[in-house]
Formats: sequence, structure tokens, C-alpha cells
Amino acid sequence: MYELLRPLLFALDAETAHGLTLYASDVAQRSGLSRFIATPPAPLPVRAFGIDFPNPVGLAAGLDKNGEHLDGLAALGFGFVEIGTVTPRPQLGNDKPRMFRLPNHEAVINRLGFNNGGIDALVRNVEKAAFRGVLGINIGKNKDTPNERAIDDYLFCLERAYPLATYVTVNISSPNTQGLRDLQEEETLRRFIGTLRDAQERLASQHGQRKPMLLKIAPDLTETELDAIAEVLLASGIDGVICTNTTIDRDLVAGDPNAHETGGLSGRPLFGKSTAVLRGMATRLGGKLPIIGVGGILDGDTAAEKIEAGASLVQVYSGLVYRGPKLIAEAVSEIRRRGVVA
Repeated sequence: MYELLRPLLFALDAETAHGLTLYASDVAQRSGLSRFIATPPAPLPVRAFGIDFPNPVGLAAGLDKNGEHLDGLAALGFGFVEIGTVTPRPQLGNDKPRMFRLPNHEAVINRLGFNNGGIDALVRNVEKAAFRGVLGINIGKNKDTPNERAIDDYLFCLERAYPLATYVTVNISSPNTQGLRDLQEEETLRRFIGTLRDAQERLASQHGQRKPMLLKIAPDLTETELDAIAEVLLASGIDGVICTNTTIDRDLVAGDPNAHETGGLSGRPLFGKSTAVLRGMATRLGGKLPIIGVGGILDGDTAAEKIEAGASLVQVYSGLVYRGPKLIAEAVSEIRRRGVVA
């Protein structure tokens, strides 16, 4: 069905099509038609971060920033769903247009800028949803919060997300909030993660349950920067890492009519760079921390290659734009066929 609808969606502005697709997933779920949009994959259980996942293919953060479409998205067969990035206060994000397709490269550029309704709205949406699967909540800072006070925003979101999340992702790697990636600098990151880890243990005691915390990193880091991040991760006691966010590199899409647009590039051109970071991080961490691989998954082969590179789980986003929800079952099927997940 998606192959029939895609030309209509591609005739619309990318952000308009994005919203329409989410609305359609809700309608399909409520009307019992989700099975005609996507056949959920057979179970392929995976255990990571102390969590049992029904299959290793999840939805990356960014598609459902406010947790408004959990039930509709879960009906498509994801093994887990990550919502956000959410900030303490609502914010509109960057000026429109701010999403651009690059069909010749099966890619997307976005500079949304953490547009969301704020953490309190997300909490209300999650509480209303029927979804009881594995839920990640991705947290960030407001655009007008200076980096010196960024930790306050993350602590604020962590406190409110903790009771509802299965795990929490700390996003300091989006290229669309000015200066955010500076928080990945070694000493800054060491203090930042240390403070969040202290809060995590306090919340675990308070709620009687320890929720894993993950760090999402950028694909545009040098080898020296990756060495430093790996050291911080291993020393901090954090539970895992997501490799990677979008890239600001345009080399692989040079000449495309939209290549000049600022923002994060995702989709097929990101695969090589994000997988190299994943593979390098897996080597640095030596199996001591699980990794979620995301970036450029457009078919079953690229999903399985992320697992082979060292990921325990994978996430998709831009691949859904080009392949539709059948990508989920295809990815699970190929991972199963290759036997890379027990």
C-alpha cells in the first residue's frame, strides 16, 4: 500500500507529509487496518540494557517528538519505540521549511530544532496511550538555555520522563541546536554524565526500579574524540550508547538540489559514516556496553550489517520515508536469517 501512497506523499512538503503519515498510522490502528499497511514481524527476542525486546528493530527518536502517536506506530511491529527529543519547555523549532528530501540519494535533511510541546505534554500523551511496550524517551535542552545551564534542562526532563520510560536517551548530538555538540567535549561530558548518573541512581531508589540511560553521539567526531567519549562512557557507569545522530557532512550528496540546505543529513548516505563510528565504538567498548545502531538503514541488509558491526539493536527513521513500514519486518527477517541475534 505504501508504494501506492508514496507518490502522493512526495508531492507534498516533507514536513506536511510527515504529519499526515503519523495521522494515518493512528487512523489505521484505531480502525484495525494496520495489518493492511504492515505485517508485524515474527518475534525475535533480544535482551540488552537489562530489557527484553520482542525484536531488535526500533523506531528512532524524531518521528514522534511528543509521544502523540505511540499506539499507531507500535501497531506497525517495532520492537521498541523511542520518542522525543523533548525539552523542558515547549518550543516551535526553526523556521519552515526545515525538512527536505533528496530522493536520488534516499536521504533527508532536517533542521527542525527540537520542535516539541515540552516534557509535560509528552508525559500526558504517554499516560493516555495504551502502549505498554519498550519505550525510550529522548531528552534535550531548550534552544535558549546556555550550555553552562544545559544540565538543568536534562535533569528536569529526566525527573519527569523516568517513571514512564523503559530507558532514557540523552541527546547532545543534534546539529540543529547551536552549540549542543560542544557538550561532547571530554571534560564537559565527564561532568555532565556524572551529574545525570547521580540523578539516575537517586531516581532508581525513589521509584524502586532502575531505568537504563543511554548517550546518543554524532557521526562527525574524530578518532581522538571517539577515544575520549569511550573512556568517559566506560568510567561513568552509563548503560549504553546510540551510534549515531545525523551528519553535517555533504560529500556524498554533493550536487543534489537540496545539498546546500543546513541541518542534519540522514538516510542512505549516512550509513557508511555511522556504521564506521559504530564499529569503532564497539571495538573501544569491548562488549562492555550495548550499542544501538542507527543511520542509513534502508533494507534488511543494512540492518543486519549494523548488528554485524557490533550493535545489539537498530533503529530506523528516514528508511521509513522511502520504504514504508514493510522495512520493519524486512529488517527483522534478514537479521534472523543471518543469525546475528540469538
